[in-house]
Amino acid sequence: MKKTIQQLALVLACSLAVTAQGATAPDFTLKALDGNNLRLAEQRGDIMLINFWASWCGPCIQEMPALDKLAQKYQMMGVQVWGVNVENDSSAAKAYLSKVQVAFPILFDIDNSVSKDYRVEAMPTTVILDKDGKVRTVHRGYKPGYEKKYEDDIKTLLRE
Repeated sequence: MKKTIQQLALVLACSLAVTAQGATAPDFTLKALDGNNLRLAEQRGDIMLINFWASWCGPCIQEMPALDKLAQKYQMMGVQVWGVNVENDSSAAKAYLSKVQVAFPILFDIDNSVSKDYRVEAMPTTVILDKDGKVRTVHRGYKPGYEKKYEDDIKTLLRE
């Protein structure tokens, strides 16, 4: 009985902390702006920066060009940036992206299942995964200069 309670507590703790440092990131497949489906598990071996955002979020919009620069700078080194739009209606996001184009994939989490799995509680939320698909850092919110934190995280992972 005692062992069963401990196991249950461990399962509960893991499910509540899916974005805890060192936890394996939940796998997902989402449709991208270009119409292709992208699956996270197929990206193992690359460092992943996953940014959850919405078109109504001022800091998200402000951050987008900085994310694009990071994506372009580190792409050839095995770093991918994915933007995950969390709006139920993606038309506003698509309108924004027709004006401000980015080189990295934008995916649509229209039922919010992925953002729930990642416990996204602030906009934007940026999750950085190592090459093994483990969560290494989670950044909530954005202020100018946060991209330096992301870059420091990426450089640390590239050295491993």
